[in-house]
Amino acid sequence: MTKSSIKSKRINSIDLLRGLVMVLMALDHVRDYFHINAFTGNYPENMESTNIVLFGTRFVTHFCAPVFVFLAGTSAFLYGQNKSKIHLSKFLITRGIWLILVEILINNFLWWFDISFGFTNLQVIWAIGICMIVLGLLIHLPKKIILSIGLLIVFGHNLLDGIVKEGSSIDSIIWYFLHQMNGFSYTEGKFLWFSYPVLPWIGVMSLGYCFGLLYKKNITLAYRQKWLLIMGFTSIILFFVLRGLNVYGDLVPWSYQESTEKSIISFFNATKYPPSLVYLLMTLGPAFLFLYAIENVKNKIADYLIVFGRVPFFYYILHIFVIHLGAIIGLVITGKDWKLMILDNETMNSGALHGYGYSLLTVYIIWITIVLILYPICYKYMRYKLINKDKWWLSYL
Repeated sequence: MTKSSIKSKRINSIDLLRGLVMVLMALDHVRDYFHINAFTGNYPENMESTNIVLFGTRFVTHFCAPVFVFLAGTSAFLYGQNKSKIHLSKFLITRGIWLILVEILINNFLWWFDISFGFTNLQVIWAIGICMIVLGLLIHLPKKIILSIGLLIVFGHNLLDGIVKEGSSIDSIIWYFLHQMNGFSYTEGKFLWFSYPVLPWIGVMSLGYCFGLLYKKNITLAYRQKWLLIMGFTSIILFFVLRGLNVYGDLVPWSYQESTEKSIISFFNATKYPPSLVYLLMTLGPAFLFLYAIENVKNKIADYLIVFGRVPFFYYILHIFVIHLGAIIGLVITGKDWKLMILDNETMNSGALHGYGYSLLTVYIIWITIVLILYPICYKYMRYKLINKDKWWLSYL
């Protein structure tokens, strides 16, 4: 029996796409913890030190967050097809609250291993939680209204780029929450950072929810594939048009650099925090075409990726822990101080991590190894979920 043939009402192509981006996500996070000087300025977006291979390593992972959030909306639609709006609304709101708590209390610890919680970083799990709460309210509106709201936010939020706040006033904090990546110190030695301002992500999840209409049982394959092609090519063409015009759609316009290589990097280096219109067109467009291409794909690679796509939250939490633990093991093996991976404020600000890290080739080897380690664990958990569908709490994991 193949992994994807286990009885499930889930849609394989969606799980396959989600599984692929989850695997790519691990590459980005392995790079965060293992690449030379990744903690101290050797960033893929740093024009002074980057190259096409390093930027490409980052670029392929750009698809993760938009697809993850978009498909979370699609999954909400599919989950609610045979349930009342009240039931779906309650589920989305309670699961959203749960995800926010997980981000603050569990995920932050796994990222930093800092028991003092000196730095709280609100990332993608937090954003999905907030978006689910909002979606739990929006689903009571007609779907045309939800679609209009989603399109208005995604295509219009860059009009707000000129509003910039500083400090820790109430209006500044609200703006960080909604649209500007920033943070503030809320007590001595404690800092809260909004990596994922939620406004554009609300638009993405709302569109993902409406996208679920294409996967209703009464929709023909030909109709769905026609729209996947239209949305895919339209998004990609709009990306090149807007990026080429360089007038609207991204917080930071691209510019010609000292070499063709770096000019290409600048062109594709769209803003993720918060996700610009250009960034979303660049990532979701190819995702639609990928869904078109894999609609009926059945092979061992697909079976492998589907496993991760069916347990995304479990995988996310587990992979952060394994990557961070692996970085500690790496320090022990190389005879260095493992406490460097206790990423508290002192370690991060002292320069102790300068010079730490490994080559990009080593990063890729570690990434593949970690994904292979995670697979059997995720497979067993997937089987457990499928066998125990009556356990309500599993829908929150």
